Amino acid sequence: MAGSNYERELKHILHGDLDVIDRVTRTCDDKEKECYLKIVDKPFVVSRAAGSMGFDLIALRGDISFPIEVKTSKRKTIRFSDASGRASDQARRMIRECNRAGLFPVYAYRLKGHRGDSWRIYALEVENVKGRLGVMFKRLPKIEKSSVGHYVLRWEGGMELHKFIDYLCR
Repeated sequence: MAGSNYERELKHILHGDLDVIDRVTRTCDDKEKECYLKIVDKPFVVSRAAGSMGFDLIALRGDISFPIEVKTSKRKTIRFSDASGRASDQARRMIRECNRAGLFPVYAYRLKGHRGDSWRIYALEVENVKGRLGVMFKRLPKIEKSSVGHYVLRWEGGMELHKFIDYLCR
């Protein structure tokens, strides 16, 4: 499945699409499935914003909204220094844009071939996040930085998507 297909998968999950939720939770346990299903009653309007070096998705709902960058890999670590550092440049641009708007970028990492909840959620460190979005920002694990300042996503360090959904749907 290409990266854009995983963007679509996450878009449909956050939109509360039962067919997609049923498919992605086939290998999840009952508690994980129960949490995923909560999004059906409190869905987001999700727009694909795919473009060169921009956000992949924008999730909108009356009480909370956030931009999302989707990453996928068969490996449990993604180093932003790979691919000539483009991902690091993109992250810095996202930080600038989100600081201006009082938002923060959400990173969603899909581990290919994993059984169970294969998505992990992270926040990119920014300033100026207030209100309910600020509370959510504090709860999410932050993306690590290497000793030379490059961002690193470690799949094990993220919040499971079903727990993120559970929090969003309280």
